[in-house]
Amino acid sequence: MATFFETSNRISSMAAIVLLLGLLVANLGTTGGESIGICYGMMGNNLASTSEVISLYTSNNIKRMRIYDPNQAVLQALKDSNIELMLGVPNSDLQSLAANPSSANSWVQRNVLSWPSVRFRYIAVGNEVSPVNGATASLAQFVLPAVRNVFNAIKSAGLQDQIKVSTAIDMTLIGTSYPPSQGAFRGDVRAYLDPIIGHLAYAKAPLLANVYTYFSYAGNPRDISLPYALFTSPSVVVWDGQRGYQNLFDALMDALYSALERTGNPLEVVVSESGWPSAGGVATTVDNARAYYSNLIRHVKKGTPKIPDRAIETYLFAMFDENQKPQELEKHFGVFFPNKQPKYSLNFNGERIIWEGVDVDQYNATVSLKSEM
Repeated sequence: MATFFETSNRISSMAAIVLLLGLLVANLGTTGGESIGICYGMMGNNLASTSEVISLYTSNNIKRMRIYDPNQAVLQALKDSNIELMLGVPNSDLQSLAANPSSANSWVQRNVLSWPSVRFRYIAVGNEVSPVNGATASLAQFVLPAVRNVFNAIKSAGLQDQIKVSTAIDMTLIGTSYPPSQGAFRGDVRAYLDPIIGHLAYAKAPLLANVYTYFSYAGNPRDISLPYALFTSPSVVVWDGQRGYQNLFDALMDALYSALERTGNPLEVVVSESGWPSAGGVATTVDNARAYYSNLIRHVKKGTPKIPDRAIETYLFAMFDENQKPQELEKHFGVFFPNKQPKYSLNFNGERIIWEGVDVDQYNATVSLKSEM
């Protein structure tokens, strides 16, 4: 008679085999041009049901999703949807996953291996943790051991080539961003960040980065023009040697690439969040947000001046306006309203937004960009 542990191990192994086969079969239909996903936040009391949301992704040809915790209803709704998922480990779970490998094994078993018909692409262990940010500084010590433990659990299941384990940073960890070729991380975060980057290089995983030109512009509108932040500048704004920068997004990305090179590990970067709010702050108009999202979707298929031949896998923030976010600005990043109506006419991977069977693009007039500064 098998012991409890032998039986558990066999079940885990079988689940991993089924999940691996599902991922391999699903990947046969993937093309390299599908680089846009959307973050699905759920901090709202007026949002559509999870099954309706998955249908909205599917009907609009949105092939990738990021969620911030292993919401079981979302995982259930994602079954057999063929949507690729970036699954988040909440910051509140970092300490327990760092302290005990068995906790990470259980987390992976419960939230990944138990869902063989969900297409997991990444696990984002922590979001925007920084040793110099008072709100998250106490968690910084747990990020690397949590990443390692989750990675080892995924590796034990034989899924390390299909599901990449990383963490999401924000751009406040960059100390030098201008010119982009001189990009470097802050000196006071290197002891925290370099070992994480080293592990990601070993695991052949990308770094996840939340990249917002909006916050750069809003924090320095004197030196950063609105067209430069919105991809609408008609000509090069910044020259860096032989490289010309016509938009701020490219400059931020190349500063990050340069910073990674200076650590000795030039990782690939996945943009795990990027967006522009339509209300609640400086230059937050519907017109500006529409311009940003539509231009970003087109632009990331091209790469940057530093790495022009590499499309940038990018996740728009966010799917919906979320009325329970703590700050007013944060409530207005949605590309859809909570009732599933599109806020903008956007073209996801060659398909127009469809709402209740109607192509809304034909009803949206072209409008000039304006700032509320």
